[in-house]
Amino acid sequence: MNVTLNEKDVDVRLSASARRALASRQTPLLAEMELLFSCLIRKRVHFRDHLDAEHATPVSDGLAVRFRPVMTRACSVSSVEGHAPSEDFHIADPRPYIPRWLSIDFRKGQWLGEFGY
Repeated sequence: MNVTLNEKDVDVRLSASARRALASRQTPLLAEMELLFSCLIRKRVHFRDHLDAEHATPVSDGLAVRFRPVMTRACSVSSVEGHAPSEDFHIADPRPYIPRWLSIDFRKGQWLGEFGY
């Protein structure tokens, strides 16, 4: 299924187990594609139960997605693995940075996500 973020189509791929898990939820799930700018660039998908409707794009009744570029306040190699203090990073034209695809799976009670270009 496709969703449009900032005038760019993103192909959202759900595994069979992710579809079943979404169908059994009482509340919608937010899949947030985070692109972190720091010493290195890191891609990560966060899953949240709270939907910020203003900043999320619905994919289906039980799923919404969001693209969020962020940057660290300081560059430290030790912060690459952990949660470095970060803030939203405004990009004048985010279209080149928005992923082309998002893959979501649900295994052993955990949401797993990956996105790419």
